[in-house]
Amino acid sequence: PILSMPNDDISHPVPDLTGYITEGQIVFERSMQARGIYPPINCLPSLSRLMKDGIGEGMTRADHPHLANQLFASYSHVKDVQNLASVIGEEELTTLDQQYLEFGSFFEKKFVNQGFDEDRSIEQTLDLGWEALSKLPSEELQRLTDEEIAQYYGK
Repeated sequence: PILSMPNDDISHPVPDLTGYITEGQIVFERSMQARGIYPPINCLPSLSRLMKDGIGEGMTRADHPHLANQLFASYSHVKDVQNLASVIGEEELTTLDQQYLEFGSFFEKKFVNQGFDEDRSIEQTLDLGWEALSKLPSEELQRLTDEEIAQYYGK
């Protein structure tokens, strides 16, 4: 089902309970749509209760679970940095914080954004995830194994 709620309140009982019935929910964000991102999916509040059983070695690619976790964690940090920048200004951010903003921009414009007619495979999507993470220093990638970093980071 597709729900729209007054004031986009996803904590309202209707969308909250619907998420349990459907085993997950995808949250669209108006501000992402206004920036031209399609589909305008806000991945942080979106969830899937089935994903963990359908990804990884033998299903998608062995690095998929760790990569997804790292992308979520890094994008979550982007939101913190954006909030900080709104208070002190981007010019006052550390070099690392600016790298997170660059990661966030790439993540939204290249990873999340997908044209209606774009045919992107799961392999291409995972590779885009690694390309996004290459905007960050490898020391920031705490949710990936050393082997995964050696195999995919910056390639």
